[in-house]
Amino acid sequence: MLRPQDTATREKKRLDGIWAFRLDAEYRGRARSWFAAPLPDADDMAVPASFNDVSADAAVRDYVGDVWYQRIVRVPRGWAGQRVVLHFESATHRATVWVDDHEVMSHEGGYTPFEADITEFVTPGAEARITVCVNNSLSFQTIPPGTIEQTPAGPAQRYWHDFFNYAGLHRSIWLTTTPQAHLQDVTVVTDYEGGTGSVRYTVESQNADGLEVRVVLRDASGTEVATGSGATGTLTVPDVTLWQPGRGYLYALEVQLVAGDEVHDSYVQTVGIRTVEVRGAQFLINGEPFQFKGFGKHEDIPVTGKGHDDAWMVHDFRLLDWIGANSFRTSHYPYSEDVLDHADRHGIVIIDETAAVGLNMGLGGGIFGSQGYTTFSPETVNDTTRQVHAQAIRELVARDKNHPSVVLWSIANEPESDTEGAEDYFRPLFDVAREADPTRPVGFVNVMLAPYGKCRVSQFGDVLMLNRYYGWYVNTGDLANAEIAWRAELEGWASENKPIIITEYGADTLTGLHALAPQPWDEEYQIAYLEMNHRVFDSIPAVVGEHVWNFADFQTTPGIMRVDGNKKGVFTRDRDPKSAAFYLRRRWHGED
Repeated sequence: MLRPQDTATREKKRLDGIWAFRLDAEYRGRARSWFAAPLPDADDMAVPASFNDVSADAAVRDYVGDVWYQRIVRVPRGWAGQRVVLHFESATHRATVWVDDHEVMSHEGGYTPFEADITEFVTPGAEARITVCVNNSLSFQTIPPGTIEQTPAGPAQRYWHDFFNYAGLHRSIWLTTTPQAHLQDVTVVTDYEGGTGSVRYTVESQNADGLEVRVVLRDASGTEVATGSGATGTLTVPDVTLWQPGRGYLYALEVQLVAGDEVHDSYVQTVGIRTVEVRGAQFLINGEPFQFKGFGKHEDIPVTGKGHDDAWMVHDFRLLDWIGANSFRTSHYPYSEDVLDHADRHGIVIIDETAAVGLNMGLGGGIFGSQGYTTFSPETVNDTTRQVHAQAIRELVARDKNHPSVVLWSIANEPESDTEGAEDYFRPLFDVAREADPTRPVGFVNVMLAPYGKCRVSQFGDVLMLNRYYGWYVNTGDLANAEIAWRAELEGWASENKPIIITEYGADTLTGLHALAPQPWDEEYQIAYLEMNHRVFDSIPAVVGEHVWNFADFQTTPGIMRVDGNKKGVFTRDRDPKSAAFYLRRRWHGED
């Protein structure tokens, strides 16, 4: 699937804006064919946005079930004779789409794109009614998982990921055209030797009998540097400028379907020429050891929730630059592809993660309450779940495979990983990831409940990614003993001779709370906590990365440990800096 794009042969029309919207708690919409007429009793809803916080209504914020969106659009008159496609960048967590009275597609998974050819259902120059039924409920067979429990007050959604279950149409929706004979997919793999780069490309097309593929590679100034022909091939790039952390140099690969000199379809794929390799306990980018400095993040902003917003995105990247970060993890789901595009352009390195968070019934206690479930069983996380999980991995790789900023796939966050059931569940999923992309390392994020010597899944990863909260959830307030315990465990992991990235470490901090003697929740303790962790990291050569949890405060499900959300941010939810931001800035800019 190629992302919508304006080229010499393609056009796109963004369908963002105000859509008609309504809840469907009693699941009447499908039976009553709400898609076949103007949506009854509808309110206004902004797209893109999570619907939860927009309405200023607790019933909407906490709603679980079907919601409906609808909009009338006009297909441009000039699109006659073209193939017309309706493209959704995401719908959380699943959606069914109608054009007028015709069901055109359904999709499972809240963070990856889907599309349908709707040519036969629309008329250029005329209006079309687009209706979307989005459902945000979770089960043990969804990624992420959850369950609907019966309570005295009625059904209630329960889930085990520590961020709010924002839902809706979070990203842009497009009408787009392609020629009938069209390019369908492009894959690029890059390498270099000395000053010469290479771009290996593979092109898929449809309805293209009798047509040939032609490719042209141009540098950032637009100068042609290499050409090729055929559906597969390798381009040689003399005097190559590498994509590298902090310098996101991009080439442009124009792919064409041609008959002689006549161009039937054209698409431009940006290309960053670079290599990624794991060698022993080193993580290498372009053959040089790379140290990850940055954060776990969330797509989470006031009012719009997980709805993509360009202004917030640009601001966040400016803050990453200010603080000296060079990387982040897309915790805990694929982010908007606009974010990856921006990272490509600015040389920010990304660990790209699926939405497989919450696959761990052992994470009970104060955050989620007692679970009462077994993680892996025929009734809970099972073979069907694994099939959904495998598809989520394939869709993530298919979408993001050409982004040079993406250097590592994370197939799950904090799953149960110390049991035979976990080993059996994850072994084939690592195979799925490597089959989908043999060019990048693969890992998962290990939780503290499966410490060194007990984890049965880390054996499959190329990289060890560890979430640890010594000094916060354990040894709370006791940083001296936290340091001893943390160093002892980390030395064990280091004996595996794999790169170690600390993907989470952090302390909840209430901005403006200060104390002469640092205590949990005050700003001084957050700094002291980070300093302790950094002493441990700096003493273990295998540690190649530190990602503070979290970049900014974010919303979660309510709970006694979550007062207005998770407060582990170095910035507030509004992006005001806490004292720790200035400490990290000194460390990451090398000023300490």
